[in-house]
Amino acid sequence: MKNKFDMSDLGLLAYYLGIEVIQTGGEIGIKQTGYINKILKDADMLSCNDTKTPMTPGTQLTKTEEGDLVDATHYRSLIGSLRYLLHTRPDLCYPVSLLSRFMQEPKEQHLKAVKQILRYIKGTKEHGIIYKRQGGCKITGYSDSSFGVNTDKGKGTTGLVFYFGESPITWCTQKQQTVALSSCESEFMAATAAACQALWLKRLLSEITGWKEEKITLRVDNVSAIALMRNPVFHGRSKHIDTRYHFIRECVENEDITVEHISGELQRADILTKALARIKFATMRELLGIQDLKQLMDVRD
Repeated sequence: MKNKFDMSDLGLLAYYLGIEVIQTGGEIGIKQTGYINKILKDADMLSCNDTKTPMTPGTQLTKTEEGDLVDATHYRSLIGSLRYLLHTRPDLCYPVSLLSRFMQEPKEQHLKAVKQILRYIKGTKEHGIIYKRQGGCKITGYSDSSFGVNTDKGKGTTGLVFYFGESPITWCTQKQQTVALSSCESEFMAATAAACQALWLKRLLSEITGWKEEKITLRVDNVSAIALMRNPVFHGRSKHIDTRYHFIRECVENEDITVEHISGELQRADILTKALARIKFATMRELLGIQDLKQLMDVRD
C-alpha cells in the first residue's frame, strides 16, 4: 500500500473507535475500559459500588402503566452507550436487549435495572475477549432460547453465539417474532435463526480467506428440537409451526449444518437468554469467552 499511497506506519493497532486492542505474540485482546469509564462518568456513577451480575434472576420487566416515568432522553442515551459496549461484552447481551424494549416510556423500574448493569461493568472494566492465532479455523455455533421468561406477550428470547476456533466472533439476543407453544418449538425457532447466521458466516469466511466450505456444527440442548430438525416429515406436532422456521430442516438434509446435543450446563448461549444466578453467571461468562485482560496487559508492558 505504501507504493500506491502516501501513508505513515503507526505501528500495531492499539485503539479504534473506543475499542482497546492488546497484541502480544499469538494473541489479540479487545476491551473497552476507557469507554466504560466514560459511560460511568456521564451517568455520574464513577464512585458507585459494583455488583457481580448485570441483572438479578427473577427480575420481571414489562411495559406497564404503573410506576413513575423517567427522563426518556437520558434513558435512551444510557441504552445506546451500553449497546455499543456489546462489541466486546456478549455477557451484557440479554439485559441490554431486554431493557432496549422500554425506550419509548421508561419507568423507574427500568432505570433501576440499567443502573445495576452500570454497577456490574464498574467491577468488570478490564474484561474482554482474546483471539488466538492457534485457535483453529472451525466455526461452531450455540443456540438457546428461554420459553415464557420475562415477556408480557408470550414470546420467547433467542440467544446465538458463534465461535471461530476458540473465540466468539458473533453473538446476539433477540425476542422471537411469534409465540411458541412449547420449549421445543422455541428452541426450534432459535436454531433456525442460528442456521441463517451459520450459512452467512460460512460464505463470508470463504470469500475473505478462501477457506473451504465445510459443515458448521450447531449445538442445541433440547433433544426434542434436534429430533424435529432431523425429521423431514411434517406431522401433527409440527404442522402449526410457521413454514419459514422449517428452513433448518433443509440445511440439515443438505448437510450444510450438523446439529449436536449439548448439556444445559455447557450451553454457552444460555447466558444470552435469561438472567442467571451469581455462580452460574460467572461460570457461563467464562465459557462464553469473556476474560479479565489485565494480566494480558501486564505481559505486554
